[in-house]
Amino acid sequence: MAEHNELGKLGEELAVEFLQNNGYSILETNWTFQKAEIDIIAQINDTLAIIEVKTRSSIEFGLPQDFVNQKKIKLLTKAVDNYVVEKDLDCNVRFDIIAIQKTNKSFVIEHLTDAFYHF
Repeated sequence: MAEHNELGKLGEELAVEFLQNNGYSILETNWTFQKAEIDIIAQINDTLAIIEVKTRSSIEFGLPQDFVNQKKIKLLTKAVDNYVVEKDLDCNVRFDIIAIQKTNKSFVIEHLTDAFYHF
């Protein structure tokens, strides 16, 4: 597995642990619908949190959250619409980003709630 793939997988594992430590229930990881993949689907209270995880070893080219583009947002929106219908859910939906930056031998985790809106 390529080093960047390993870093991404580690980032998702760190994000799951971070969310669980902060009271979230993890419902799904790497849930796919057509061409879209939702990294983490979690729940806290009556809110379904759709979480995109971005992990970077350097911020030389931008912050991790800067790499969530309009195309990705459109795919996530389509996927979560399908998920909510498939599971027959009646809840609030929120889109979050967990940005993880590797610094030496540790990681800095930033949880951006309501990171973007869909219309």
